[in-house]
Amino acid sequence: MSAEKNLTGVRRSRPRGTADGKDKAAARDELRTAILAGEYMPGERLVEAQLIERFGASRFNIRLALQDLAGEGLVEIQRNRGAHVRKISLAETIEITQVRMVLEGLVAAQAAQRVTEAEASELDEIGLLMRRAVEAGEFRRYSDLNQRLHGLIRKIGAHATADRLIGTLRAQLARHQFMLSLLPGRPAVSLPQHERIITAIRDRDPVAAETAMREHIASVVEVLRSLEDTPAAHG
Repeated sequence: MSAEKNLTGVRRSRPRGTADGKDKAAARDELRTAILAGEYMPGERLVEAQLIERFGASRFNIRLALQDLAGEGLVEIQRNRGAHVRKISLAETIEITQVRMVLEGLVAAQAAQRVTEAEASELDEIGLLMRRAVEAGEFRRYSDLNQRLHGLIRKIGAHATADRLIGTLRAQLARHQFMLSLLPGRPAVSLPQHERIITAIRDRDPVAAETAMREHIASVVEVLRSLEDTPAAHG
């Protein structure tokens, strides 16, 4: 809290951030969300003046926000060149996905131990919608439902540290995940994998849930490896 004098000379508190707009945390979180949503593409320059105008924060807080996101691996800051959205190589994407496999397996196991009947029903509903999306050839919708399913599993698992780490890793994988979602036949392959995850969590079987999740993400790693020789993977 900052303070200023009123007409009587008594110092009064002023809410943090009102003088210079949003504080660092708010600016950082909003910029992170924009990057994750694809509003800023890999390699795109992040111009301070434009960020100040868009997010309503001071230059100082924008610079702090960029430094935080650089620490998360989302932004790269170069001397005399400013900040850019960091490009992630396919090789690094594979390594990150391998780490995700371990973390999401842990979360799925915990979700199987914590799931309620209402949450199990919601998992079933998403699984049904995913199957309908595949049958209708609505692959962008399937991709959205895929994200919703994984998000719900993380919510059920309620493992705060794993959830935070997975969020950072997912952010770095956004570009290649989009490429993956457009591969012909991929949704039909991943659908039964997701259904096995849902069944294991609904059955409250943590070993089966972790195994199913790890097998699913291991298959993602294999697909990524198959992309290593394609031009799009290096563009």
